[in-house]
Amino acid sequence: MDKKAILAAVDHTLLKQQATWPEIKALCDDAIQYGTASVCIPPCYVKQAHDYVQGKMTICTVIGFPNGNMTTAAKVFETKDAIANGAEEIDMVINIGMLKAGDTDYVLNEIKAIKEATGKLILKVIIETCLLTEEEKITMCRLVTEAKADYIKTSTGFSTAGATFDDIALFAKHIGPDVKMKAAGGISSFDDAEKFMVLGASRLGTSRLVKLMKEGK
Repeated sequence: MDKKAILAAVDHTLLKQQATWPEIKALCDDAIQYGTASVCIPPCYVKQAHDYVQGKMTICTVIGFPNGNMTTAAKVFETKDAIANGAEEIDMVINIGMLKAGDTDYVLNEIKAIKEATGKLILKVIIETCLLTEEEKITMCRLVTEAKADYIKTSTGFSTAGATFDDIALFAKHIGPDVKMKAAGGISSFDDAEKFMVLGASRLGTSRLVKLMKEGK
């Protein structure tokens, strides 16, 4: 798999708390230059980025990030606000505490509410695999499928670990046919990126691959 094909699956990401507009602008420039799938950026920069790229790059943002334990109403508002500002893809964090407590109806209904708010736009559901048991991961495969979200996503990159090959392989066995997979967090080489894609991931959340290209590595 060539690097261009891998980069075309990358959500080029900058979500650090200290991220500034000049850094986001540079991220957009790099994403356009290297042909990534999108830029994934904080909600406060969505409008500026949307106006800046002028349709040359897809704008993705995050909802309920990174902990996921806001109210559903707050997440729905965030989603609608982000879309009004020009976001074209939404990556939401589930309420992990509700899942752990066994309240799967809450988790399912929240994903459904955010999917309703996104309409035909892409919704990716971050389940934070490093905090879940295997059984909980399988449950989330079912809930994401039932809620008709577009993607199941491994990680925020802000918890104890990121994407693993085992998690993508597990997802592949349990998601519905209309659900895609995004591996995110800790993807640091083209070899690892390719393996995630061979396992079935069609999106990769990372900033390192573009950096490697810029460094000529």
